[in-house]
Amino acid sequence: MTHPRLHAANDPNKTAVAMSDGSASLSYGQLEDRANRGAQLLRSLGIGKGATIAYWLPNCPEIFELYWAGQRAGLYITPIATALTAEEADYILENSGARLLVTSPDVPGIAQLPLRSDIKHLTLNEWRAALDRQPGRPIEDETPGFHMVYSSGTTGRPKGVRIPLPEGEVTASHKLAEMSASAYGMGPDTVYLSPAPLYHTAPLAYTTSTHRLGGTVIVMPRFEPEAALVAIEQFGITHVQMVPTMFVRLLKLPADVRQHYDLSSLEVVVHAAAPCPVEIKQSMFDWLGPIIYEYYGGSEGNGSTRIGPEEWLRKPGSVGKASWGIVHICDDDGNELPVGAQGIVFFEGGWDFKYLGDETKTRDSRNPLHPSWSTLGDVGYLDEDGYLFLTDRKSYMIISGGVNIYPQEVENLLLTHPRVADAAVIGVPNSDFGEEVKAVVQPLDPADATSEFAAELIEFCKRKLSAIKCPRSIDFDPSLPRLDNGKLYKRIIKDRYW
Repeated sequence: MTHPRLHAANDPNKTAVAMSDGSASLSYGQLEDRANRGAQLLRSLGIGKGATIAYWLPNCPEIFELYWAGQRAGLYITPIATALTAEEADYILENSGARLLVTSPDVPGIAQLPLRSDIKHLTLNEWRAALDRQPGRPIEDETPGFHMVYSSGTTGRPKGVRIPLPEGEVTASHKLAEMSASAYGMGPDTVYLSPAPLYHTAPLAYTTSTHRLGGTVIVMPRFEPEAALVAIEQFGITHVQMVPTMFVRLLKLPADVRQHYDLSSLEVVVHAAAPCPVEIKQSMFDWLGPIIYEYYGGSEGNGSTRIGPEEWLRKPGSVGKASWGIVHICDDDGNELPVGAQGIVFFEGGWDFKYLGDETKTRDSRNPLHPSWSTLGDVGYLDEDGYLFLTDRKSYMIISGGVNIYPQEVENLLLTHPRVADAAVIGVPNSDFGEEVKAVVQPLDPADATSEFAAELIEFCKRKLSAIKCPRSIDFDPSLPRLDNGKLYKRIIKDRYW
């Protein structure tokens, strides 16, 4: 069974979602009732198949009411990150053509958001009250919808990823749930912890896939490293997805704190979204054992790779072999490169996505010689066994004196320093070489933001890397602009220097 409606009929009292702090929960029976009422409300507002609805909400169960209402009403469901400004949120609303926005006063930017006459605005309280006035039966014209997410916008404006809506019955099986079941053994007995915001693609995809498979979703209001360990022990978590920055924060807890909690229920830890330094991932293996899985892919759904624990221990640093589609490594002109050669990573055979309202970005994502191949903008290479190794994003590449330098390698090294909490490496102007390498470091202890520590970190890099790759200078920042999905807003950092 691959839809919450079917699980509601089979076991209506089973918990579908609960907040880890005990503040709220929904059973499958309640979720089905609220989703039906939500679909009735959407139709009463004149929102028909193919339209878009949006939410600007902190983590809460109502997100799933709205999602499953939109899913059975044939709509695109667009999440908006709570960290965005009112101007950024307004751009997404306009670009997506959203007909409804559900929001919360807890979102910082909501007070400055312009009110558009063509969008119905509902607060959480208004949403709850409006659902209570609707009938709890399914709408007569059910048709399947899906989410339409926006990229993080780390290098420019967010891009709306629009994929053709599914066809058939609303309860039909879905590829994301099928992949979760086959790759990670998810099913009715799964207790899935979501430590990340539900406005990001992966948390939304994994939690809704858990609902399709009949498992229970535990949602953290926000990620805190020790609170995550508490939740794993308290709820008997079997599956969790994290990002590398969460690994870093967990590993920097005192050893006695990490060892205090019973984590034996954990069967699978999945990570993705950002590069993970080999040393950090190895430390997670040493702590939790061989239960860590990794995948590489994007909101675009154009393809993916996957790697299991045993494979990664044989191929440390790899993001795996193709699990959806075919991987091609190509040069800037679109020509396929041989094994071991570094180039742009393209996928063949995934979803045929488009960037909403931006034909140029859609076209730029396609291979010039093979238009059905698409890229997320990452650079990497394939080894002789077909395993993909990522180097960095093409847009992050630094060109210094004609030499191509990829910051990810330097960032990964800096993160292994015991006194570094986070690091970003960028190119800054240099009159002789065009660009030079600069690191911006968030020290674990703010008192370490000294010239002496900067010199120590530069020497630390020189012991492991060639001089051309090493930072020529280091600045300190009390908090880098990193999203909860692990991605850095590098454009914000670069704007300080360019």
